[in-house]
Amino acid sequence: MTADTVWKGKYLSVRKAGTWEYAERVGSIAAAVIVAIDDEGQLLLVEQHRVPLGRACLELPAGLVGDESEGESVADAARRELEEETGYRAAIVEERGEFFSSPGMTSERFTLVVATGLTRTGDGGGDAQENITVYRVPLAQVPGFVAERRRAGVAIDAKMLMILGAGLLAEIAGG
Repeated sequence: MTADTVWKGKYLSVRKAGTWEYAERVGSIAAAVIVAIDDEGQLLLVEQHRVPLGRACLELPAGLVGDESEGESVADAARRELEEETGYRAAIVEERGEFFSSPGMTSERFTLVVATGLTRTGDGGGDAQENITVYRVPLAQVPGFVAERRRAGVAIDAKMLMILGAGLLAEIAGG
């Protein structure tokens, strides 16, 4: 089935195939989503205002691959974005596979990476428009921290389910 472009911007286009409407990344831009764990067993999380939601969202650090330099590798983008957003540089970045964000609505894909061997290089916080808050959360406390942020009215990115999954499955099986 062929798709027609309804609207096209710099990073996204809206396409229509039959009665199906969906968003698509322009070009071959993908994303890297980063599970960054420091030597003290703490997970790095970020919180930032997301315009489509109209509120802050708790997320794993992430960013686009190839949006600043063509041919950029996933590992290089992950390192760049992790340092920009959190102020930590990773010595080791391991790719864990490609995933799709919301396949019924968008073609967006991301590669999950695990970043370790972290060295603090700055405060992070992203660029001037991002205003990112960085959290270091002990792994055992992540579910409680996420619940606390949700109670505070913060949106929770669905990719956080990858971190919470094992705990949620245990809770469902036990309850």
